[in-house]
Amino acid sequence: MSADLSAKAGREFGRSRRRKSATGLVMSWRTVECWGAGACLFLNTGAFFPLMLIGSDAALDEAAKAKLRLLLLPAYAFTLLILSRHVRQFITALVRNPLFNLLIAMAFVSVFWSISPSVTLRRATGLLFSVLSSYMLAICFTPRQLLVLVTATVGLCILLSLALLGVSPTLAIDQEGMLQGAFVTKNILGWYSSILAAATFIILMDGSFGMRRAAGILLAASLTCLAWSMSMTSIIATSCACFLIWFYSSLPKMHGLARAVFMLVFIQATVVLLILLHEFLVPVLLTLGKDATLTGRVPLWELVDASIGRRLMLGYGYQVFWTEANPDAWAIWSRIQWMAPHSHNGFRDTLLSFGLGGMALFAMIIARALRQGASLQCRVPEAGWLWLNVFMVMILVMNLTESIFLVQNDAIFILFATAIISFSLHSPASLKRVGSVHSRVRAAERAAAMSSGQDNRSDQAWRQQIGAK
Repeated sequence: MSADLSAKAGREFGRSRRRKSATGLVMSWRTVECWGAGACLFLNTGAFFPLMLIGSDAALDEAAKAKLRLLLLPAYAFTLLILSRHVRQFITALVRNPLFNLLIAMAFVSVFWSISPSVTLRRATGLLFSVLSSYMLAICFTPRQLLVLVTATVGLCILLSLALLGVSPTLAIDQEGMLQGAFVTKNILGWYSSILAAATFIILMDGSFGMRRAAGILLAASLTCLAWSMSMTSIIATSCACFLIWFYSSLPKMHGLARAVFMLVFIQATVVLLILLHEFLVPVLLTLGKDATLTGRVPLWELVDASIGRRLMLGYGYQVFWTEANPDAWAIWSRIQWMAPHSHNGFRDTLLSFGLGGMALFAMIIARALRQGASLQCRVPEAGWLWLNVFMVMILVMNLTESIFLVQNDAIFILFATAIISFSLHSPASLKRVGSVHSRVRAAERAAAMSSGQDNRSDQAWRQQIGAK
């Protein structure tokens, strides 16, 4: 099976190369998919363009935000175009992700109880197109191909950041002397540096991609940006990635009871570590002379928790709490003396948007994806599931002190959703459930064809298309 996947990856990337013909240069649809997907991801990273539009107060005004939204319209159009060419696969992916689709629908339904319905509707539309981009990536690219695509796209952002440092240091370095590169904050640079470091390290481990030199250069560039940005969230996520790579790499080597015990011990060790951090993090920070409030996050979280309690079941509506029209947000800003753009915690922001109902749904989606991802890594580790598993847990770690979950027009969340969809598309359990539905449909079609005296060649072609995915 792994050999078939490798051969398929080679054929698909081979078809994406340019071909000469008698009339000149011909570009295949596969080439369009690869370059277009990379361009869409780049536009959603928030690199370069927001930095060019940022004001003197180091913030984007409404006019600049409107221009950035217009910049994403070609990405939306490209996504719809590609999905229109893969309608059957798209429907199959939708069928295999009912909970995820329900959560996205909840963003639109929250308009009815939102404190700012127009803002909720606009941002929910952006979320919808972001998720459609995730479906496109999951349908069109295998995990190995996606790893190469992400490495190339994020690598371009990191190289642009270092190039900008040489060309215009005043733009690349923030007021605190930290590197922000081609992004508007050092934290965003840190996030992408962390992701690129994990991706390139996995490519170097694998050795079958044939891009060791490029991966080594990008790994060095990502670690340089990570160190200079001094983003503690990203540094912690990168450290966790090292343990996650070891953990997921070890899973396929174990079987039966040994694997179960190994997973149980790892989970228990993780829980113990989280408890220790909760109890002793502040005293350790005080001892080291560091900010025990985590740069103002601790008092912010206390106030946010009180706001969550006031609308516990359904929340305030999708992505509207941190808007200037919300008096509860102003109450928090006046207490902490700075205008926090979000809760600096993805789990809390999910509660603010959807309440306990949405948070419970999201937790079920994550738990299902983690189980499916680990199962795929155990069954076919050669298919490239290692990096998607590591990436997904890294984002969960980042959301402990940052807010990336369910963010519209954000490349990190698009990739996070792509991992969820990819796991479900290739999960054996999902394949069996959807396969049984397809079997009943095909049986009905064959009976109708026999009764009318028609042959079944079209049904066989359809079955081959579905089976190929």
